[in-house]
Amino acid sequence: MRRLLPACLIGAMAVLVPAASAQPTPSNQLVGTWRMVSAQIDPSGANTPAYGPEPHGWLVFTPELTFVEVLTDPRVPRFSSDTRGHGTDQENRAAMAGSIGCFGRYTVDENGAFTGNRVEGATFPNWVGSVRTRDDLRLTVEGDRMVEDFRRPEGTVIRIIWERVW
Repeated sequence: MRRLLPACLIGAMAVLVPAASAQPTPSNQLVGTWRMVSAQIDPSGANTPAYGPEPHGWLVFTPELTFVEVLTDPRVPRFSSDTRGHGTDQENRAAMAGSIGCFGRYTVDENGAFTGNRVEGATFPNWVGSVRTRDDLRLTVEGDRMVEDFRRPEGTVIRIIWERVW
């Protein structure tokens, strides 16, 4: 009986020790729904609101590594027609200049930090198929705040501050 007890304890320890020493996989830092708090654009050194003084926007990252982003300037006036395709030239220009939406897939590294994305659809057709890496798009998460720094191809930087709402 004395020999059986130590053998049982050693067997139990052999099962528990690997589980206790295994490193947990870091969670994806981005997963959730984020609300845009502010958006600043810096063309030629002039720091101005990108989507007005009180921008509206949501950014959703799923655990399946997909994302959806919609940014709007709430100051864009309503169209005179209630039919989307019947806006005037001026209304269409204001809507295009005051909003952007896109969706696609994103990647994270072994620490759960953003490494890049691929745009699969966008309201700005030139973005479709584009791939962004940390060189032109940085997402830095600290708790429930995220800072997005996006460098346009011509060099203009847009900084968006996000707050996690879920």
